[in-house]
Amino acid sequence: MSRNRRADSRAVGLTLRVLTAAGLAVDAVIHVRLAPGYQLAAPDGIGQGNLFYLESAAAILAALYVLIRGSRPAFLLALVVAAGGLAAVLLYRYVDLPPIGPIPSMYEPVWYLEKTISAIAEGLGALFGLAGLVYLRRVAARNGMRAGAHG
Repeated sequence: MSRNRRADSRAVGLTLRVLTAAGLAVDAVIHVRLAPGYQLAAPDGIGQGNLFYLESAAAILAALYVLIRGSRPAFLLALVVAAGGLAAVLLYRYVDLPPIGPIPSMYEPVWYLEKTISAIAEGLGALFGLAGLVYLRRVAARNGMRAGAHG
């Protein structure tokens, strides 16, 4: 592989890492900002606010992991966290679920700016996480083919 092609490939990988982490970071910031207001309904319980803090922590850890490592497990974690957050917001937007054990009922049949931005960021984070996995698979296949051809 030529030097320019390797540099282009590294740039693609770095871009996917940064975009994935950016989606997760936006998700985390919004959930941290919204959490206190959502915890008011259950000040002593698990509450939706505490779940928002957990979502934020997971998003921050996944973002750091994908930025630092950029590996398949890192992109997979980013994909799971982002897609899980998006699935939750869509589920609780459109389905009125009762409390499930310690998880409160979180039905909220409206869209507002922060919720919309968070959902978009989660969707993009999931999309870029998936793209990162596909990219790494292609790089591994290309390197395997090259190694096999010379071996």
